[in-house]
Amino acid sequence: MEQMSLFDNRRDNAPLASRLRPEQLTEFVGQQHLLGEGMILRQLIEKDQISSMIFWGPPGVGKTTLASIIANRTKADFINFSAVTSGIKEIKDVMAQAENSRKMGIRTVMFVDEIHRFNKAQQDAFLPFVEKGSILLIGATTENPSFEINAALLSRCKVFVLKALKDEDLTQLLQSAIHSPKGFGTQPVHITEKQLRVIAQAASGDARTALNTLEMVVLNGSIRSDGSIAVSDEELSQCISRKSLLYDKNGEEHYNIISALHKSMRNSDPDAAVYWMERMLEGGENPLYIARRLIRFASEDVGMADSNALQVAVAAYQACHFNGMPECDVNLAHAVVYLSMAPKSNATYRACEAAKSDIRNREVDPVPLQICNAPTQLMKDLDYGKGYEYAHDYENKLTKMQCLPDALKERTYYCPTTQGAEAAVRESLAQIKAYKKGLP
Repeated sequence: MEQMSLFDNRRDNAPLASRLRPEQLTEFVGQQHLLGEGMILRQLIEKDQISSMIFWGPPGVGKTTLASIIANRTKADFINFSAVTSGIKEIKDVMAQAENSRKMGIRTVMFVDEIHRFNKAQQDAFLPFVEKGSILLIGATTENPSFEINAALLSRCKVFVLKALKDEDLTQLLQSAIHSPKGFGTQPVHITEKQLRVIAQAASGDARTALNTLEMVVLNGSIRSDGSIAVSDEELSQCISRKSLLYDKNGEEHYNIISALHKSMRNSDPDAAVYWMERMLEGGENPLYIARRLIRFASEDVGMADSNALQVAVAAYQACHFNGMPECDVNLAHAVVYLSMAPKSNATYRACEAAKSDIRNREVDPVPLQICNAPTQLMKDLDYGKGYEYAHDYENKLTKMQCLPDALKERTYYCPTTQGAEAAVRESLAQIKAYKKGLP
């Protein structure tokens, strides 16, 4: 056998994903919740009754393809616009063209890829033309529209959420690529169903990644004497060196997964917590970021119920400094499991939030004079420090001195729970408060 090369005899050198882009809804794979029989988006497209809309979803799920299908079906001018290469001037030029078309009774559909890359001023430039119907806007974004698109513009658009493709959808797509004349249908390819499933699973719901991987696998396959192409497991494994994980360190999925880690630990689920931690590391996250979040969690969600949790989290941060990746993942896992299994209390967190609320929403009172510092004679003459009671001078190390301002003297911020070591703290604090109130 010899290594093959298809570059010399291929009629079309466009990437496989581009050559196989569906042109009709019947060719589209996935998104049945939007495009299945009777679903609203399918009806809008088939009846050519589309309005301004936003397609939101991860990469490679069909956002641009859907816009292309609409372009093929709509009785309107269709303008493809890129947020990466266009500025205010280009927007105004296109808007002027669309306005002229509107006056002649011609609709203009504008597709804006990566619309989240437009700044506020650029997005505002669309607004008056969307409002008066000069254009029907179709935006595509991988980022949460609630955060990345102006509220005024977003309120005039219907948001359709596209989901990551299922493994069976991707496998179906790969099979089509093998047999389609636009793919590898003109040259027999020997690739097993199992191998196609491996490619699908490695793509993590991204059709473009799956097709790019298939193309690489076939191009690096071995050509047999009869001209067919054979794909071996070894060649496949070389082309899939690492699974493609949906994880944008600066985007929404970053926050989704760190949220999943936090909530799994909070729910005392070490299996889920370790899984989400490893998902972040496999996606390229800095282990020190994870360690910092664990330190926060140790005080916010475990707190006084197990004060050792903070020490464990800080130690994990230091271990990540010492070891680095990939060795430090087990140090992080150590801390994640500890925090998951520790008794939980958010009493410290709630105390912080309650105190902040009073500071922000109530009149800020001065520090009571009895606990003010008095380093000068003038300050002493003004009664700074007058009435201060030094706790160490008392047998039980307690005084009845008031430390909160008068307006807040009855406020309680820290309310310990009965979880773990905090149960003892709760009992001790109750005794302290009873003493200060003069109760027996």
